[in-house]
Amino acid sequence: MRHDSFLADPLISVDTLPLEVAVVVPTLNEAANVERLIEKLSVVLAGRGWEVVFVDDNSPDGTSALVRRIGRTSRHVRVVERVGRRGLSSAVIEGILATAAPIVAVMDGDLQHSEDALPRLIDAIEKDGAEIAVGTRYVAGGGTGDWDQGRVRMSRLATRAGQIALGTDVSDPMSGFFAVRRDAFERALPRLSAIGFKILLDILASSPTALKVAEVPYTFRSREAGESKIGVRVIAEYAELIADKTIGRFVPVRLLKFLMVGGIGVFVHLAVLRALLGFGDSFLTAQTGAVMVAIAFNFFLNNSFTYADRKLKGWRLLGGLASFYAISALGAVANIGIGTWMAGHDERWWVAGVAGVLVGAVWNFAMSSALTWRK
Repeated sequence: MRHDSFLADPLISVDTLPLEVAVVVPTLNEAANVERLIEKLSVVLAGRGWEVVFVDDNSPDGTSALVRRIGRTSRHVRVVERVGRRGLSSAVIEGILATAAPIVAVMDGDLQHSEDALPRLIDAIEKDGAEIAVGTRYVAGGGTGDWDQGRVRMSRLATRAGQIALGTDVSDPMSGFFAVRRDAFERALPRLSAIGFKILLDILASSPTALKVAEVPYTFRSREAGESKIGVRVIAEYAELIADKTIGRFVPVRLLKFLMVGGIGVFVHLAVLRALLGFGDSFLTAQTGAVMVAIAFNFFLNNSFTYADRKLKGWRLLGGLASFYAISALGAVANIGIGTWMAGHDERWWVAGVAGVLVGAVWNFAMSSALTWRK
């Protein structure tokens, strides 16, 4: 095994030193990069008491098994394997909670974050008094490497959105490369959303007091092995995190997503109703068919969008659909009942109608969260 060579290196004597810093590395299919990353960390962190905690989302490429093999002869290399759970932010949180180190650094497992900046991040906290030190691409000395102009513009736009949401002048709130003092992280922990990939933004926005931030420039590198995880889902989760840290203080973002799906479902209902009436069906038959189709549409869209983190699959999908039909039927009864009651107390018909819709929607959301997509 290739890892035998660097584990025998006399520079790696960290197992006898007091633990000073942990490097948390969330991974998904990064087996090709694990050994290289450990080698690089062994060089830049030589002389410090450190450990690296890989938090792996049950990678099919054997990432967890490889880290375990290395960890048998090098106790400062550890793995937390997660089964049935996904997400970079939640992985970082679990990794930080799994270590006793007073300072925790976070970096990707794809070698795109420059390990040469790691000692400067740690020193900014240990020696200069910062509570969080951010590896930034957007100050003098930093850079985005070989990104094309389209990706640079997209990153700049997302960065600006994060700055507005935070009300901060941190130059790179989207950075996945940073170090944080444990007590600062623990203060933010109860408020963390754990949504998507941007855990730094989450920590900065969730801290009850403004954190003392240091910025350390670095140049983003190209991936050497494996595949990029960036896609539409990453962008959607970033938008959700921004929403959660702004309007989410007043209305749960998941409820807003649920209502958004319901709004789309209204158009589906009307389209199916119009089509069935066009085929010559009676209104009762057409309305019943439209309701059944709209409920199914709402269920599948909610399953992929509103409750993507609890997505039902296989046979559970059928059980979930059945429960969603039952919940929606009771929601319709609540809608009619409340609307009728309100109509008897307020002459404005639209007030009664809106009241019924709101009660039905809240009922559907609360019950489907508790039963259909329960944790």
